[in-house]
Amino acid sequence: MEAVLDALSQALARGESVALVTIIRAHGSTPQRVGAKMLVFADGRTVGTIGGGCYEHDAFWKARSALESRKSDVIHYELNDDLAEETGLICGGQMDVFIEPIEPAPRLYLLGAGHVGYQLGQIAPSVGFRLHVADDREKFANATRFPAADEIVVEDLAEWATRAGIPASSFVVVLTRGHRQDLDVLRALANRDFRYVGLIGSRAKVARLTTALLEAGVSADWIQRLHAPIGFDIGAISPEEIAVSILAELIAVRRGKANNPATAKLALQWSAIK
Repeated sequence: MEAVLDALSQALARGESVALVTIIRAHGSTPQRVGAKMLVFADGRTVGTIGGGCYEHDAFWKARSALESRKSDVIHYELNDDLAEETGLICGGQMDVFIEPIEPAPRLYLLGAGHVGYQLGQIAPSVGFRLHVADDREKFANATRFPAADEIVVEDLAEWATRAGIPASSFVVVLTRGHRQDLDVLRALANRDFRYVGLIGSRAKVARLTTALLEAGVSADWIQRLHAPIGFDIGAISPEEIAVSILAELIAVRRGKANNPATAKLALQWSAIK
């Protein structure tokens, strides 16, 4: 069990999601006792065991599915004679396993540290986001304005985004100070997988940038996953209110309640572009 818990701790430190499989009930003759654990990684690696055999194989694939759905599940296994003959295991009991996908604290990258970025940077860490801030202006991107940030970068945003190793599980919010810079940053991010990419701006601005991205060769599928205009429509006006609307959308995506609201938002722009 210690090896499983160590591997879990290391995975979370790396920002990697895993699924933990635990025997929570065992009755009769079973190959492992209650509390036995197996850790399953998205790439198929495992640490630990719940006893081997085809039921462990089945639990493995259900754990892989749980990583995709981000939903826990309890699976019941009847370790009957047929199963024993098939697997070579000598057992005849019942067993329940709990499959739990475990995600690290999500990383939020603010590309632009102006008024809205500042407000979002104050509230996002309070609900569990690990904050990374980038801007080309040191007077905006600094530890005084973002004391909770894990990382603060002062550099040309597009150049930094091109080479930055932003994990695929990250939430990326583009809040630069101009349309040209927005376009350059989006091109630098384009066609890479992220949990969320959002762009601030009006529908007209989004339509223009969408056209420019398509002309630059960015995948239409990637553009359709872009959350733009960013945030939920709550009638927000002030930077503080806009930050709340963005954070609400980030939470909804994180919790599986708004997997791709961008599709509806971009419908009008797509009709114009096509």
